[in-house]
Amino acid sequence: MTPGQFAMAVFCMGLIVVGSNILVQVPLNDWLTWGGLSYPIAFLVTDVLNRRFGPGAARRVAWVGFALALIVSIWVASPRIAMASGLAYICAQLADIQVFDRLRDQRWWVAPMLSGTVGALLDTAIFFSVAFAATGTPWVTWMLGDLAIKLAVNLTMLAPFRALMWNLARPEPLDTPSVNQRA
Repeated sequence: MTPGQFAMAVFCMGLIVVGSNILVQVPLNDWLTWGGLSYPIAFLVTDVLNRRFGPGAARRVAWVGFALALIVSIWVASPRIAMASGLAYICAQLADIQVFDRLRDQRWWVAPMLSGTVGALLDTAIFFSVAFAATGTPWVTWMLGDLAIKLAVNLTMLAPFRALMWNLARPEPLDTPSVNQRA
């Protein structure tokens, strides 16, 4: 992964997480916040990175994205939201990366589908229990609505993942000599 690719991946991840931290504070109804619609895209970014560059690069982006998003989120969201988001994000991303890597040799859709599901379950349970428990908000219904949306978005992200696999997410080629170099 080049420094430019790394910087772009961290920027995208930070944008998704910070934007979602702002949007999670804006309820759509008693079942859903706006953040539930944007945050699942973070798992698509992680899975594309994992497929293209491997789990080590995906983890580095997750950790740097976590640090930057946490710093910015403290300014744009409440400290409780920022801390809950940071804890949920890093636990869910690391679990997603691990599950994806173990399943990468299965059919193309198995790794992103199952890793995204594990990540969504972990992220949702940690985030909503830390961010909203004992606040008087309908956090349990928000959690259930958020989880339902994350799982639905995870399904819809399979199509972009498949499309990106053909261009961006193909594993990096090994350092093998080209046809001209072999002659």
